[in-house]
Amino acid sequence: MTYFVLFLGLCFVLGGLAVASNPSPYYGVVGLVLASVAGCGWLLSLGVSFVSLVLFMVYLGGMLVVFVYSVSLAADPFPETWGDWRVVGYGVGFVLVLMVGGVVGGLVEFWNPGVVTVDSGGMFSVRLDFSGVAMFYSCGVGMFLVAGWGLLLTLFVVLELVRGLSRGAIRAV
Repeated sequence: MTYFVLFLGLCFVLGGLAVASNPSPYYGVVGLVLASVAGCGWLLSLGVSFVSLVLFMVYLGGMLVVFVYSVSLAADPFPETWGDWRVVGYGVGFVLVLMVGGVVGGLVEFWNPGVVTVDSGGMFSVRLDFSGVAMFYSCGVGMFLVAGWGLLLTLFVVLELVRGLSRGAIRAV
């Protein structure tokens, strides 16, 4: 199980590297899906099964639809791949930032070891991820409204950024 969690962590970092190295959106979506699957698998290994499933369905079902729509508006005649020098430079910079963060995180972890999971403890017989879903709907109404407004604003910003008169696959939108 330890090797599997380490493998998921490596896939998550490589997926983040694939998105952050700023290749063409066609190639960036592969890293986005890889990071999403690895992150949900990592949450699943910690015991947060319901939240992992909800994040997986919402993220891949909702956000990638917006991403695909944006990619269809911004067709690139010469997409940059992961082998281009500019993309490789971004990747090397991202790896250096991760290495510095790993050293700092290792120093912090040295003083505070341990991982907290979501199993029930004591007299509380309900798992914490299931009670967290109930808290979403009881106390989180305002946060849902703010998050929905933020997603709507993000959709309009992305659509404004990718539109153009001479660029894009769909010109008469």
